[in-house]
Amino acid sequence: MTRNRIPFAVLALIIASAGWFIDNLYYIQILTFIGLNTLLALGLNMLMGYAGQISLGHSAFYGIGAYGTAILTVHWHLSPWLALPVTITAAMLVACIVGIPTLRLSGYYLGMGTLGFGMIVNILFREWASVTGGASGFVGIPPLELGTVSFSSTRNYFYLVWGFVIVSFIICHRIINSRVGRALRAIHDGEKAAAAVGVDTSKLKLQVFVLSAIFSALAGFLYAHMVLFISPESFNFIASIRIVTMVVIGGMASVWGSLLGASVLTLLPEWLHAFSEFEMVIYGLILMIIMIFLPRGLTRGLLDIYERAVKKHDR
Repeated sequence: MTRNRIPFAVLALIIASAGWFIDNLYYIQILTFIGLNTLLALGLNMLMGYAGQISLGHSAFYGIGAYGTAILTVHWHLSPWLALPVTITAAMLVACIVGIPTLRLSGYYLGMGTLGFGMIVNILFREWASVTGGASGFVGIPPLELGTVSFSSTRNYFYLVWGFVIVSFIICHRIINSRVGRALRAIHDGEKAAAAVGVDTSKLKLQVFVLSAIFSALAGFLYAHMVLFISPESFNFIASIRIVTMVVIGGMASVWGSLLGASVLTLLPEWLHAFSEFEMVIYGLILMIIMIFLPRGLTRGLLDIYERAVKKHDR
């Protein structure tokens, strides 16, 4: 059990060191965005990587988290910390309502069903202008505060986001190494076979769908109170594809792959400013290359390369 905690302790030490030693606040902000994207990728990885259920509309839950807290804090003047459980509960209810009929589908049909859900929610964000601000966006979101601690500071927010990320990692790790995790992998390998040995596949798929929605809504909440302005463009179809790309690049069925995929996809736009108009083309090429040469993602692919190098050296 102690050995299992070592990677999380190392991650916490790295995060603490980065926040302490990095002086450039721009780099701290980039690392904070990596944390937000890790939450998104981690939730979707539990659904896609472990349960084998495709979702192309997860940016909808991301948007529900962001717009939910924005509406509650600005229109209803609710404290952000009280808005958080309300927003998470709303995302859970929507996930249940959508998941019960949608998760009866499989394969491409499930992907199309979740894609339609994501598009409907994005249209709602855009057209319900009196509540969401419409295409112009939602302004005036208050920064987070906890007692005398203000999270308007870039460094403080960095620690807050990564604190949530580390806790989420631990939760997912415990689930994966439990009976529930083994049942999820059984569904991924063969749903009918899993049902034949007594796994309640419908219930379990819905539960992991709700769990992934919680992570996405949490990321949306944190995103809204960091940038203090949100618009429908941040939660559109491209955003959903970006989350899927993070999972595939990092490695499905790998919690650490979520971190790697989120890091690559967060840093990539910083390196490719000149090619921003070809964003979807670049993502498509990356997906093709990964699926052809590293079908199990960068995490497993790099480990395979290392293991082959070690075996070759031993010979």
